[in-house]
Formats: sequence, structure tokens, C-alpha cells
Amino acid sequence: MAATLPLLRELVGAEPGLRLAFEQIELAAIGDFPVLAGFAGARAVRPRHGAVVVADLDAVIGTLAEHGAVITTPPAAGPTGRFLYARHAGGAEVEYVEWVPELVRRIVAR
Repeated sequence: MAATLPLLRELVGAEPGLRLAFEQIELAAIGDFPVLAGFAGARAVRPRHGAVVVADLDAVIGTLAEHGAVITTPPAAGPTGRFLYARHAGGAEVEYVEWVPELVRRIVAR
């Protein structure tokens, strides 16, 4: 996390709007970048191609199914809202997160 945030601070021009520890990971959000750090075996730090903040996780589930994606971790609750993991038909592993409204207002709506 310490090696990642300085670059993102410069790119975004702001400080992280969120920093917290959850299970075995650290989470930060700065601008449109959700950043995760932790040891490689932690669920949320497993290899993947990205994380996406979405407005409606339930709508995303339908869209994923329509495009042949497989949900590899079903929707669950975390400290920032609801999330799931999906493998797209092309093989990309993506985390989809529906943040609680307070985080959206504070971080995304800046």
C-alpha cells in the first residue's frame, strides 16, 4: 500500500477518501481507484484483473450471466458494501463492489 498510494495521490490530486483493514487485507480508495494490499493467500488479494465499483450489484449479476461470466464468489457483505467476484468469458477475474451510499458520496462523487 505504501508503494502504491504516492503515485495515485499524484494522479488523482487528492488523499485517499477511505482506508481500513478488513480480515487480512488493507483497503484504500482514492478517486476512482480501489486499492487492496495483503498477503497473496488473502481472498481479496488473489490474482485478478481489476475491481469495479458499480451502482447496482444485482443488475450486474444479470449482465454478467448474459455475457457468459461465471460468478466465482457469490454476493457477500463487507465493510464498504456488497461485493462479488466473477470470471469473464475471456478469463478476466474481476471484483464488483456496490459501495454503501456514504462512500459513493464521499469518494466517487467528488
